[in-house]
Amino acid sequence: MPALQARAGASTATLGLALAGLAAGALVAMPISGWRTARDGSRRTTLACATALVIALPIPALATGAAGLILGAIALGAANGGIDVAMNAHGVEVERRIARPILSGLHAGYSLGGLLGAGIGALLAAADVDVRVNFAAMALLLAAVALAAAPRLLPAGADAAPPGGRLALPPRALWPLGLIAFCCMLAEGAAADWSAVYLDGSLEASAGVAALGFTAFSVAMTVSRFFGDRLTVRAGAVRVVRSGALLATAGLGVALLIAEPAAGIAGWACLGAGVAVVVPSVFRAAGHAQRVAPGTALAAVTTVGYSGFLVGPPIIGALAGATSLPAALTLVLVATAIVAALAPRVG
Repeated sequence: MPALQARAGASTATLGLALAGLAAGALVAMPISGWRTARDGSRRTTLACATALVIALPIPALATGAAGLILGAIALGAANGGIDVAMNAHGVEVERRIARPILSGLHAGYSLGGLLGAGIGALLAAADVDVRVNFAAMALLLAAVALAAAPRLLPAGADAAPPGGRLALPPRALWPLGLIAFCCMLAEGAAADWSAVYLDGSLEASAGVAALGFTAFSVAMTVSRFFGDRLTVRAGAVRVVRSGALLATAGLGVALLIAEPAAGIAGWACLGAGVAVVVPSVFRAAGHAQRVAPGTALAAVTTVGYSGFLVGPPIIGALAGATSLPAALTLVLVATAIVAALAPRVG
């Protein structure tokens, strides 16, 4: 981010607009991707979005002005949001055909990619590698992976709906699933934006210790997702989601009461392990909803959930300004408690 900002000569406010552009692009593209997935099938939409992502990824790194940075961020957000819906719809169809849960494992790959991406980005930044080279190399890697995966995807018509589909509001049966996704991603956004600030500012931990909060959250989430499918087979989706939400609520709640750095790190780890299994289960339930195409259902739930990731951290910041950060973080406990209460909906 500092390299992009320096190359574009962007102010902090402009960088904030670019980040908002990432979110705006995703929120606009997700419903469109769901509509195209329902109409054309998830294979075609996934490959089209992968192509768009390969093209869009280097654009922000090439920007030499504020306008280019913002427009590049919008394009990147749209491509990323589009492929998120399409590839989840494809995963739902593959899972349906092999008749066993795999979505949690697929999301584990997403979490592992996040960890590796952050680590590789840090190494390249420390080595002073040009951000244009970094982004171009990642785009080429993505292109190679997409080309290798394309022949192994399901046929184009595997999950396409009959012609004549159009954009429409999702049925009310999906609204509770959207609320679960919203609450879960609000918790994820809180961990991403506030875990280090809480440990550093509220608990007076060192910068290095403060960074361990989100690291613990991310690692716990990744590990939990690798075991999520196995747990779903043994205990069922409802019990897994309820137990995960209760673990998240209890773990972070106790950590906020103890108010020690070690407890804080453990609390963020419990949050990561607990919410890890929720989104895959919600997406599975949405993909199997009655009277609505999987792509359309996933687009609706994903869009609502992603908005929780966006609006949650600012709300916590506003509450922290009015009270304190530990008090504001109780909003995360409310969110995970709602997930536990709504767990039967994923059945």
